[in-house]
Amino acid sequence: MFSKIYSFGVIGIDGYVVTVETHISGGLPGFEIVGLPDNAVKEAKERVRSAIKNNHITYPTSRITVNLAPSDIKKSGAIYDLPVLLGILSAKGDIPQINEKYAFAGQLSLDGTLRGVPGILPMAIKAKEEGFTHFFVPSDNANEASVVDGLKIFSVENISQLISYFNGDISFNEHIYKPIELNQQFLDFKDVKGQEEAKRALEIAAAGGHNILMVGPPGSGKSMLAKRLPSILPPLTKEESIQTTKLYSISGLIANQGGLITQRPFRSPHHTVSAPALTGGGNNAKPGEISLANNGVLFLDEFPQFHKDVLESLRAPLEDNVVTISRVGYTQTYPSNIMLVAAMNPCPCGYHGCENHICTCSATSRQKYLNRISGPMMDRIDLHVTLEDVDWEDLTNTEESESSLEILNRVITARQIQSNRYHGLDFETNSNIPPKYMSQFCKVTEKGQTTLEKIFKNMNLSARSYDKVLKVARTIADLENENLINEMHILEAVQYRNMDREL
Repeated sequence: MFSKIYSFGVIGIDGYVVTVETHISGGLPGFEIVGLPDNAVKEAKERVRSAIKNNHITYPTSRITVNLAPSDIKKSGAIYDLPVLLGILSAKGDIPQINEKYAFAGQLSLDGTLRGVPGILPMAIKAKEEGFTHFFVPSDNANEASVVDGLKIFSVENISQLISYFNGDISFNEHIYKPIELNQQFLDFKDVKGQEEAKRALEIAAAGGHNILMVGPPGSGKSMLAKRLPSILPPLTKEESIQTTKLYSISGLIANQGGLITQRPFRSPHHTVSAPALTGGGNNAKPGEISLANNGVLFLDEFPQFHKDVLESLRAPLEDNVVTISRVGYTQTYPSNIMLVAAMNPCPCGYHGCENHICTCSATSRQKYLNRISGPMMDRIDLHVTLEDVDWEDLTNTEESESSLEILNRVITARQIQSNRYHGLDFETNSNIPPKYMSQFCKVTEKGQTTLEKIFKNMNLSARSYDKVLKVARTIADLENENLINEMHILEAVQYRNMDREL
C-alpha cells in the first residue's frame, strides 16, 4: 500500500516541492519518517497518531514508512503534519488516491484541528510555478496564500472536513483574497518644531534611498524625526510588497488571516542586539532585522552603543543589498535593500558643542566614543546631519510646519525621475548606482566639477565618500528637476559629510 502527497519546504525566501511518499507494509508495527527530518518533523508521528485516533479512524497496526523527498535537503517545522496524515489515510484506503495537482501544508493539533504554519506565501508561489491547481492550507494561512493569482486556495479547519471532501460528502469553496484594511496613522513631520536642516536631509534621504546619520544632544528630536521617515517614503510596489511579505511569512510574523504587507517596514532593534539577530542566522537560518527592514527603514538609535561586531556585520549588506548567511551545512541569501537611519550623541555625556549645556567629556573620551564607529562603516552612510537644541522661538511657534504629505509629493516626483532614468536596469534609486554607471548618470557642470575637485582634496575624501557625495548631489538635482549636477548641489551634498571632518 503506497501513496504520494505533495507539499513544500522553504529555502531562503523561495519554496521548493517536497514529495511525501508513504508506504504501509507488514511486519512489526512502527512509524518512521526519513528524508533528513529535524526534531519537529519527527514529532509529527505523535501528532498524526493522536489526530487519527481522536477522529475515530482506525490506526494501522503495520509498519509505516514516510519519505520526504528530495532526501538530501533538511526538512524542518510542522509543515508536513497534514500531508503525512493524508498519505497514511490514502495508503490504507480510507480516502481515494489524491490528484497530483493538489498540494497540502499544515500543522496538526492532537484533535485534528489545523494550525497555521510559517512560509505559506513562498509555498503558494512555488505551487503556481510548478503547475499545481489546488492548495489546501489551514484557515489561518488561507488569506496569505490567496495573494497568488491562478492558484485555488482552500481553507481547512480540521481533518474531518478533508476526509469528507475526498470521499465526496462535502465540497469546498475557494478562498478569495480579502485585502486587510490598515488604519495605521503615520506620525507627521508637521509636529516637529524647528530642525529644518534635519528635515531637509531626511527628505533627500527618502528621495534617493540614502543612508543617514543624525548627531545631536539628548532631546533634540533624533528619534522623533526618524519615526516620521516612513510617512515620506513612497508606497511599496507590488513586487516589493510580495518580497516583504515573503520575508515576514517565513519568519512567522504574518498575523492570522493576514495578507499582503502594503506599508514599508520600520525596524528599530535595541543596541544589545546580537550580530545573528541583526543579519540573520540560527539553526534554520531565519532572516534578521536587516532583512525584515527590506524595502523599508532600519533605525539604530544610540549608534555607538551597538557592539563593534554588530556594526561591522552591516558593512557587506549595506554595500550589496543582500545578506548571505554561511554555516556548516547551508548557505542562504536574504534581501537587505534598506535605508539605514542611525542616531547618536556627539559625545558620551551628549552635550559637546551645546550652547545651553556644559560638556563634561575629555577630548580623549570623546574621540574614543566616536571611534566606536569605524571609518569603513561611516563611509557607507551617505548623509551626516548635526542637530542642535531647539530654541525657544521654534518651540513656541504656533505656525504649523510643512506636513509629511507635502514632502512626500516631492519625494515621489524625484523617485519617478529616477525610475524613468534607470528603466530596464537592475537598480531603481540614486543610492544604488553601480560604479560603472556613475559617469553616465551623475554628470556635473564644469563649475561643479571644479568645486568637487577642491572639496575632494581639502577633505581627503575616500573614493567611496566621493561617490556618496556625487549620489546625494544627484538626488538634490532630481528634487529640483535638474538634469545636470551643479556646484550648488555639490556644496549642499558636502554639508552632509560632517563626521568625515570629525573623524
